[in-house]
Amino acid sequence: MREEKDMDIVKIIGIGLISLIIIIIVRQYKPEFTLYVSLLAGAIILLLIMDKISGIIEMLTNLSNKTSINNDFLTLLIKITGIAFLTEFAVSICKDTGESAIANKVDMGGKVIIVSMSIPIISSLLETILEILP
Repeated sequence: MREEKDMDIVKIIGIGLISLIIIIIVRQYKPEFTLYVSLLAGAIILLLIMDKISGIIEMLTNLSNKTSINNDFLTLLIKITGIAFLTEFAVSICKDTGESAIANKVDMGGKVIIVSMSIPIISSLLETILEILP
């Protein structure tokens, strides 16, 4: 099992390095195609890690069922994590194309959505703290 995880990171690094070499070569002749290479590499890497992500979600769900953790909160945390990953992916693509202003807006939008989704968890935490205090 450990060797399989080691091989996954080797695949991801390999895809990243091969994509980088392709981008360097393509940039000399057709710079407008570098975005497509970057997107394709990102999509391939995302596909490689999807089964790992689903395994993590399954493990967290099993742990949640065994404990008294509210499943709604777990679902919210998983969604927030997904939004963070997707936002970072989009920000990286924007920066790769030289659009740092758009990248900053996407980043800020992702953060605002994450904070707004976190309010039920924060509220519940504050209610629990208030119940404990005398």
